[in-house]
Amino acid sequence: MLTRKLTIDPPLLHSDIIPDPEVPMEARSQEEKIAALAEKDPMFKTLVQEHRMLDGKLKEFDRKVYLSPDEEMERKRLQKLKLAKKDMIAQKLSGQ
Repeated sequence: MLTRKLTIDPPLLHSDIIPDPEVPMEARSQEEKIAALAEKDPMFKTLVQEHRMLDGKLKEFDRKVYLSPDEEMERKRLQKLKLAKKDMIAQKLSGQ
Protein backbone atom coordinates (compact mmCIF):
# COMPACT_ATOMS: atom_id res chain seq x y z
CA MET A 1 0.00 0.00 0.00
CA LEU A 2 1.38 3.37 -1.02
CA THR A 3 1.01 6.31 1.29
CA ARG A 4 1.70 9.84 0.25
CA LYS A 5 2.57 12.58 2.64
CA LEU A 6 0.60 15.77 2.10
CA THR A 7 2.66 18.89 2.53
CA ILE A 8 1.31 22.39 2.42
CA ASP A 9 3.70 25.29 2.05
CA PRO A 10 3.04 28.23 4.38
CA PRO A 11 1.66 31.26 2.58
CA LEU A 12 3.97 34.17 1.75
CA LEU A 13 4.50 36.68 4.54
CA HIS A 14 2.13 34.96 6.98
CA SER A 15 -1.01 35.98 5.09
CA ASP A 16 -4.08 33.80 5.54
CA ILE A 17 -5.28 31.41 2.87
CA ILE A 18 -8.88 31.75 4.01
CA PRO A 19 -9.90 35.40 4.30
CA ASP A 20 -10.97 36.54 7.75
CA PRO A 21 -14.60 37.71 7.61
CA GLU A 22 -13.76 40.34 10.24
CA VAL A 23 -11.27 42.02 7.87
CA PRO A 24 -12.80 44.48 5.39
CA MET A 25 -12.46 43.71 1.67
CA GLU A 26 -10.16 46.69 1.03
CA ALA A 27 -7.75 45.43 3.69
CA ARG A 28 -7.70 41.99 2.06
CA SER A 29 -6.95 43.45 -1.35
CA GLN A 30 -4.19 45.57 0.21
CA GLU A 31 -2.65 42.43 1.72
CA GLU A 32 -2.92 40.70 -1.66
CA LYS A 33 -1.13 43.61 -3.34
CA ILE A 34 1.62 43.46 -0.73
CA ALA A 35 2.04 39.69 -1.19
CA ALA A 36 2.13 40.00 -4.99
CA LEU A 37 4.69 42.81 -4.94
CA ALA A 38 6.80 40.97 -2.35
CA GLU A 39 6.93 37.96 -4.67
CA LYS A 40 8.34 40.10 -7.48
CA ASP A 41 10.57 42.47 -5.51
CA PRO A 42 12.95 40.99 -2.89
CA MET A 43 13.76 44.44 -1.51
CA PHE A 44 10.05 45.12 -0.95
CA LYS A 45 9.67 41.72 0.72
CA THR A 46 12.52 42.62 3.09
CA LEU A 47 10.87 45.98 3.80
CA VAL A 48 7.58 44.29 4.73
CA GLN A 49 9.37 41.71 6.90
CA GLU A 50 11.27 44.47 8.72
CA HIS A 51 8.00 46.37 9.30
CA ARG A 52 6.40 43.25 10.79
CA MET A 53 9.47 42.55 12.93
CA LEU A 54 9.31 46.09 14.33
CA ASP A 55 5.60 45.60 15.01
CA GLY A 56 6.42 42.46 17.00
CA LYS A 57 9.06 44.25 19.06
CA LEU A 58 6.63 47.08 19.81
CA LYS A 59 4.01 44.57 20.95
CA GLU A 60 6.57 43.18 23.41
CA PHE A 61 6.94 46.65 24.91
CA ASP A 62 3.15 47.06 25.00
CA ARG A 63 2.80 43.90 27.11
CA LYS A 64 4.96 45.38 29.85
CA VAL A 65 3.27 47.19 32.72
CA TYR A 66 6.14 49.62 33.18
CA LEU A 67 8.90 50.81 30.84
CA SER A 68 12.19 52.18 32.09
CA PRO A 69 13.33 55.48 30.56
CA ASP A 70 15.72 53.55 28.28
CA GLU A 71 12.93 51.20 27.19
CA GLU A 72 10.64 54.16 26.52
CA MET A 73 13.31 55.76 24.32
CA GLU A 74 13.82 52.48 22.45
CA ARG A 75 10.05 52.13 21.99
CA LYS A 76 9.85 55.63 20.48
CA ARG A 77 12.80 54.86 18.19
CA LEU A 78 11.13 51.65 17.00
CA GLN A 79 7.83 53.48 16.41
CA LYS A 80 9.60 56.00 14.18
CA LEU A 81 11.38 53.25 12.25
CA LYS A 82 8.14 51.33 11.81
CA LEU A 83 6.37 54.44 10.53
CA ALA A 84 9.21 55.12 8.07
CA LYS A 85 8.93 51.54 6.77
CA LYS A 86 5.15 51.90 6.48
CA ASP A 87 5.62 55.10 4.44
CA MET A 88 8.08 53.33 2.12
CA ILE A 89 5.63 50.43 1.68
CA ALA A 90 2.78 52.82 0.87
CA GLN A 91 4.98 54.69 -1.61
CA LYS A 92 5.89 51.44 -3.39
CA LEU A 93 2.25 50.32 -3.47
CA SER A 94 1.17 53.60 -5.01
CA GLY A 95 3.72 53.06 -7.78
CA GLN A 96 5.99 56.03 -7.08
